Amino acid sequence: MLNRSTHDVVLPTETIIIISDLLVAMTIEHVLHMAKGGGETSYAKNSWLQRRALLETTTLLDKAVREVYMALSHPTMTVCDLGCSSSENSLFFVSKVIEAICCHRRELGASTKVELQFFLSDLPVNDFNHLFLSLKGFKESMAVGHEGDTLPPFYITGLPGSCYRRLFPDKSVHLFHSSYSLHWRSQFLDGLEGNPNEGNIYIANNTPPYVVKLYQELFQKDFLLFLKLRYEELVFGGQMLLIFLGRKNEDAYSGELNLVYGLLAKSIQFLVEEGLVGKEKLDSFNLPIYGPSVDEVKMVVKQSELFDINKIELFEHNWDPYDYSKSDHVDDPLQSGMNVAKCLRAVMEPLFGSHFGESVLDALFDKYAHNVAEHLEREKTKYSIIVLSLKKG
Repeated sequence: MLNRSTHDVVLPTETIIIISDLLVAMTIEHVLHMAKGGGETSYAKNSWLQRRALLETTTLLDKAVREVYMALSHPTMTVCDLGCSSSENSLFFVSKVIEAICCHRRELGASTKVELQFFLSDLPVNDFNHLFLSLKGFKESMAVGHEGDTLPPFYITGLPGSCYRRLFPDKSVHLFHSSYSLHWRSQFLDGLEGNPNEGNIYIANNTPPYVVKLYQELFQKDFLLFLKLRYEELVFGGQMLLIFLGRKNEDAYSGELNLVYGLLAKSIQFLVEEGLVGKEKLDSFNLPIYGPSVDEVKMVVKQSELFDINKIELFEHNWDPYDYSKSDHVDDPLQSGMNVAKCLRAVMEPLFGSHFGESVLDALFDKYAHNVAEHLEREKTKYSIIVLSLKKG
């Protein structure tokens, strides 16, 4: 039996819990990023679904930019895109902010100087290099696209860090934007004994209620923290435009994401049956994602007592990012299945490769494309997306 040395340090239980939480958060921060580079399975090549959300919310962004600009008391406007990832969607957002400023200044006949400081922020493992290799071409295209206009000077900087931690000094940011990020949780589900969500990777019909409650509580904790942090960093009158996956119904068991990830769990189960993945790997994995209802979001904003809601609404997009039709029929289920699988692989590949092994990814997403195609033959399904516009009063 070992005797404890007089130099051993016994940590209080509270300290151990804090350290444990930090380690869990660090784990997710090391594996959560989109597929890097510019290859066929990269996020840069497969992020049209996310671009469509930006196109859908351009009017709200324009309104927020104009209001923030009109309230400027300093010649520099600071804007941050949280969860910028590695595609050119973040630069598309930057272009829309610049266009809104140019248009508004032209309408007002403004001659006072304004400079724009953009921060593109994501976790440190994000492929910032790929994003910033696009900057030269982006600046050239902005100059060509605005001939005759005087573009305000703008500066773009990368900012590695989690949106669930402080990123800026007090009262230093005028506008925060985040698209397709806030459905991600700050950590994996904690407090599970055994594998209570066996056979699933998200909420399913047979998921125990207490697991659903853990998902909901983690969302509430994360989102409340996010609001408090951004409140401290925003100037008075500063605004946020937040876009993230959610659900139409209050019942967490009937969320649209349940089906998306249910088909993915079914695909992993196929790999288990083929002996390519251990059953324990499937049973122990719970996606660090939660799609809230509009009322859940409102409740947390109200609880924070920090922001006024300018607008909150829910819109829908087809699973296939290239399907713009409003019909209930999918013309080519096989092609749509492949499109959906490529889009989801670009998001999930690093996370799934870390847990299940990179060698099974091709087989996994081939099977997923097949499962999605079979589903779309029977029923056309949509994502539910929440857009939330907030103002610091």
